[in-house]
Amino acid sequence: METEQHIIDAETAGGSMAVLHTVPAGDPAGKVGIFFDAPGIRDATAAFCRKLAGDGYEVIVPDLYHRDIRLFSATPEKRAADPGVVDQMRGLMANLTDANIQQDMDDAAQAVGWEGPMGCIGFCLGARAVHRAMTRAPKRFVVGSMFHPSFLVYDSIPDSPHASVSQLRGGLHIGIGTADQVQSIEMHQQYFDAIAGMDNVELSIFDGADHGFTWPEYDATYHHEASTTCYGKTLALLGTLAG
Repeated sequence: METEQHIIDAETAGGSMAVLHTVPAGDPAGKVGIFFDAPGIRDATAAFCRKLAGDGYEVIVPDLYHRDIRLFSATPEKRAADPGVVDQMRGLMANLTDANIQQDMDDAAQAVGWEGPMGCIGFCLGARAVHRAMTRAPKRFVVGSMFHPSFLVYDSIPDSPHASVSQLRGGLHIGIGTADQVQSIEMHQQYFDAIAGMDNVELSIFDGADHGFTWPEYDATYHHEASTTCYGKTLALLGTLAG
């Protein structure tokens, strides 16, 4: 299916924010907001959005780093050429807040004229944002998917995501690998214990999959089974948007 993809600008309290907007050729089967991972909006992000649009979904990705820099990306090529890119990425991540991330998604949706229910997808740090979205506005963010999640458990703060899983109302899929060297299963165990027995939440664990298993462009961490299975389960959840 042909798709159309472009960058638009959304006005926010923190200034102009770039939004990657991807639309299918025909009427969308549903709307999906993506919370990106640490490397930011890049070719791999755009390719994933085109894939979703090819399956019929309209997709937005707000540039969560916009308060500090426009359209930062930390591709493997950039990291190899300049080791300082990793430190810059970590600094940008440290400046993010849950509240700002949620507001950015709302502002991006408003910029494209979206109303009503939508799905949400999060990679790495974006998985935490999926949880926040689905618990703060369950009638809007009705389904969600987490790919190789990060930061779902923080014992040091009272509102750690694992403490509010009972507020999840919509369908949620979580995919993580046994070989995740960034945010291991053990680091999320309290979250996974909390969702055990919940009919609306499914956890998939992939033997040998590392953090960042989604991206075919990254040979070092790509895991075909994990990536394709999570994508298929995400599509199944998104299919309920039209119901």
